[in-house]
Amino acid sequence: MISALARFVFIVFLALTAAFITLINWGAEWAICIGIFFLSIPLVNSYINLARLKKYVASDTIENMPLPSGYWEEVFSRLQRSVKNLKLKMRDIEQQHNHFIEAFQASPNGIVMLDEDDQIEWCNGIAERFFGLQYKRDVMQRINFLVRRPEFIQYLIKRNFDEPLLMERMGTDSSLSLMLQAFPFGDKRHLLLVQNVTDLQKADAMRRDFVANVSHEMRTPITVLMGFLETVQSLDLEKGQRDQYFEMMTSQAQRMKSLVEDLLTLANLEANALPAAVNEVNIKTVMALLKNDAEALSQGRHPFSFEILSSENLLGDEREILSAFSNLVSNAIRYTPDSGAIAVSWQINAHGQGEFIVRDTGPGIAAEHLARLTERFYRVDRSRSRDTGGTGLGLAIVKHIANRHQAQLLIESTPGKGSQFTLRFPKERLST
Repeated sequence: MISALARFVFIVFLALTAAFITLINWGAEWAICIGIFFLSIPLVNSYINLARLKKYVASDTIENMPLPSGYWEEVFSRLQRSVKNLKLKMRDIEQQHNHFIEAFQASPNGIVMLDEDDQIEWCNGIAERFFGLQYKRDVMQRINFLVRRPEFIQYLIKRNFDEPLLMERMGTDSSLSLMLQAFPFGDKRHLLLVQNVTDLQKADAMRRDFVANVSHEMRTPITVLMGFLETVQSLDLEKGQRDQYFEMMTSQAQRMKSLVEDLLTLANLEANALPAAVNEVNIKTVMALLKNDAEALSQGRHPFSFEILSSENLLGDEREILSAFSNLVSNAIRYTPDSGAIAVSWQINAHGQGEFIVRDTGPGIAAEHLARLTERFYRVDRSRSRDTGGTGLGLAIVKHIANRHQAQLLIESTPGKGSQFTLRFPKERLST
């Protein structure tokens, strides 16, 4: 301030001196003009500097403006420091804001920020997909105008957000189950968190179906056993009848034993999601075992052909491979009528992949059933499956074993012409 005041006093002194000299030599009018001229110099300089300041303010580059000389230097220097500090703070705030937005966008859950009138202030991409929203289009729109589910509207109206709300058949394909809950924050605002619980709902439904199916499958043999036991205990039966009943009870007990064994096998496979071992499995040995078991199960009712069309062996878990192959062969035997032919082969296809193929001339399977054949306890014909002794778990076991060996289970069938089941193994699972 002292430097600026000194400059101002100097200019005034210079103006008065020049005016006094002019007054003596040329008169009062010229003296006034000379005085005004000298006093206007700082005003013109100030105007020029203010014009420069306006230019840099308009382009938002004050911090790059060259500093003038004189008393404006200190003013502009302080202004530049203030602007730089302010921009640094704004940049830090923007970075923090962007980090929060990136974190919210990376969240697997949907996030919607609502104001006090339930208008959308912000939402992440997951919420857009869940509710069919578009943030740029729907910002500041009331969410209950966009999500027109009655249970959701009632949830917002009641304002009781202590418990979450389950909404089913959501999403563009109506296949999602969503669990959402609103949490108050700030000034009467709410944060709506939305979680995709579709898999949990499916798992819960599968658990209920599994328990119901197991109970149903076990109830029949247990009822038969109890009936036969009561008959044997209460009636004086001849030896032939008694032996017949005991044979039937043994058959039902064997059925329960097979069911329990398949359940344990399936549980072990589901609990172990790691790839199977890479031990060499000799195809000739496996095919020989399959042939012996198949002939014993068929008891001469079916003609068989077992062909090994390639010398490559498999790399995997021998016990699991034998179980998968055996399930496919035994299924073909159970569902193929007497005298129907069954062909089993091992080959390498044109892409270098190993294929274990089981073909039969059975009744075939309608196309609508093919996609569900590997579900637990799914049967095309329940009564016939029980008559043949199937547990309904064989193909589910095959599918899990295939997954552990990075293989594919392919099913082709035409009603009235038979079926073909193919286990296709990748090149990495082959050994020469």
